[in-house]
Amino acid sequence: MRADHDARVVIVGSGPGGATFADVVTAAGWDCIILDKGRNHLIDLQPPYALKGDYSNDELKFLYRHFLGPDPLLEPRTYRRSAEIDGERLYTGDVNNLPSTIGGGGVHADGKVPRFREIDFRLRSELGPIDGATIEDWPVTYGELEPYYSEVERVVGVAGVADGPRANPFAAWRSGPYPMPPGPDMHGAVLSAAAAERLGLHPYPAPTAANSEPYDGRPACNNCGFCGYYGCPIHAKGDPVAMLSHALHTGRCEIRPECYVTDVAVDPSGRRATGVRYLDPAGGMHEVTAEFVVLACGAFETPRLLLQCGLGNSSGLVGRNLMYHFQTLTVGGFPFRLHGHRGRAVTHLHDDHIVPDADDLAAAHRAGLPYFRGGIVEHGSAAGPILEAKTYLPGPLHNDSMRRSDLRDRLWVFTMQGEDLPQATNTIDLDPAVVDAWGRPAGRATYAPHDHEVVASAHIAKTLEAVMTEAGAQWTITTTSPPVGELTELDRKNPLGVAPASRHVMGTCRMGHDPATSVVNAESRFHDIDNLLCADSSVFVTSAGYGPTLTLAALSARAAHLLTGTPLPPTSPTPSSPS
Repeated sequence: MRADHDARVVIVGSGPGGATFADVVTAAGWDCIILDKGRNHLIDLQPPYALKGDYSNDELKFLYRHFLGPDPLLEPRTYRRSAEIDGERLYTGDVNNLPSTIGGGGVHADGKVPRFREIDFRLRSELGPIDGATIEDWPVTYGELEPYYSEVERVVGVAGVADGPRANPFAAWRSGPYPMPPGPDMHGAVLSAAAAERLGLHPYPAPTAANSEPYDGRPACNNCGFCGYYGCPIHAKGDPVAMLSHALHTGRCEIRPECYVTDVAVDPSGRRATGVRYLDPAGGMHEVTAEFVVLACGAFETPRLLLQCGLGNSSGLVGRNLMYHFQTLTVGGFPFRLHGHRGRAVTHLHDDHIVPDADDLAAAHRAGLPYFRGGIVEHGSAAGPILEAKTYLPGPLHNDSMRRSDLRDRLWVFTMQGEDLPQATNTIDLDPAVVDAWGRPAGRATYAPHDHEVVASAHIAKTLEAVMTEAGAQWTITTTSPPVGELTELDRKNPLGVAPASRHVMGTCRMGHDPATSVVNAESRFHDIDNLLCADSSVFVTSAGYGPTLTLAALSARAAHLLTGTPLPPTSPTPSSPS
């Protein structure tokens, strides 16, 4: 380690962004320390760095006992739609919580890792502004990010189809194939994909960060069904265990779990970070000094930390332009079993609703919008058996209901991750009255969807219900997360809750060239503090309609390569690449 610092780089957060940053800098010969407030159930932190066996197929453990953290009683968040409607808060508890554990949000994800498309980085230039939204172009292009997309796909091990009749016709060009072919199709997805094709849509195997064959010393997925919301017992999911394992094996990375970071320390000028301060499990205060500080806490916790420290906010935009994905959930009930408990939670997607056609534009114009865009539609299964058991009323029919399984094994679900437009009024700030177990102000989300999301959802839901019926569903119903309109008692009792439930959080420290209109620059460095960087989805300018994980990891890889002076050579489309 360097004599004048504890480490060259200190990284706060060990999820996909922080893990990727550590992988790149350690490969370049730099040393780093990763701090995470969560417990370590992922990997032994001493040589030979064996992968742990703490994960299991246990619905109670993961979904009800907060095995991956955080416990919402100890670390509450609050939510309101607006101050005018809800006052200080509408709800206190789990507000789109991501795991706080070594590996962060990558541990519980089912591993769908699509890329953004070229247009997603220049939405304002291509499609124009929308009243009430703060749509801007990104300061980076798809072409600049493409080599980093490819690198992350290789490191993680992504299974997918790049060419041929099963490939996604709407995908951006790519410089090479996926590292692995896709895994086996889920039975329900075979039915719903065929139905979608009959109605003119274009389903395809989802690019997935779960091994379809042995890769990088980890086994192929065995399709046990405990994927989304669960840690993988056999470590077939590569994100973020692959990056953390690589970083540890260099001997230049130290991971410290159960370290609650309270402050970013700065020098007297206020322009340079000197390290971070944190509390250990016993409450003792410590400080780690470093040449560079990287925040990878996620788009909720990163602005919360900055606001507590009073740092990086000369633009007034820290915490603003919060985006989720507005979810449209269409459920179909089938007269036969779909075996949704087997597989990787989602094996198929379709993207058609991201590219508006004439009918979509007409619907947008009728609603007073210049356009709208939907998002990827996940073809997936329903709940686990514990949630199903809690749904049926107690009594003599409960066992019969479980055996028939109308509300699990005979359900199929389309989930559209609808593009969520940035709005200055959608924010993360500090709740004035609610605190966590350390006595620190809880983060508060103030969020209401734009008409763009609501109109797109209502229009596209008709198509999703038609596909579900075509697949053989006897009935369909559609809901959204968050709910829209006046909250009913059913909304308040819904397992999805009243706050957004997508687990996709973006945009609260947006990147841009102008310090007056952005928080970090195109290299993910904070405008206000020269050696402070962000390596999570806080930097997103728009949300697109795709899951954020691969893009945030690619941006993290790019920032780390630029920092260490090891930029990847640019790539360009080949004649055979889709446009």
